[in-house]
Amino acid sequence: QVQLEESGGGLVQAGESLRLSCKASRKFISILSLAWYRQVPGKQREFVAILASQRPVNYSQAVEGRFTISGQFLESWTDLQMNNLQPEDTAIYYCNVDGWITEVSGQQNYWGQGTLVAVSS
Repeated sequence: QVQLEESGGGLVQAGESLRLSCKASRKFISILSLAWYRQVPGKQREFVAILASQRPVNYSQAVEGRFTISGQFLESWTDLQMNNLQPEDTAIYYCNVDGWITEVSGQQNYWGQGTLVAVSS
C-alpha cells in the first residue's frame, strides 16, 4: 500500500504563484513517470505535465511556459511550480505516479487525493 500526499494548494489572485508538492508514503522501487493532472468539477480530468523516464518533459499547451514540473524518481516525489496563475487554472490538482511499489505489486498507476487551486481575477 502507498499513498501520495499532496500539499500546497490554496486561493491566490491572478498573476500570483503556487507550488504543489506530492510525496509517496513509501519509496517506489521503480518509476516510469511522475505527472500532474487537474479537474474542474463536472468536467473530465485533464493532463497538465509529465516527467517520464528517458523522455523529454511534456506540458499541456494551456500551462506551457508558466508551469514547471520537477521530481526525483528514487525519492518518489514531484513538485509543480505554477507561475502567472489565471482564473482558468482553477481546479483540483492531482499527482500521479506510474511504477512499482514492490516486485509483487507489478506496475500500477497511483493517484493523490487532490489539492484545490483557486485563482481569483
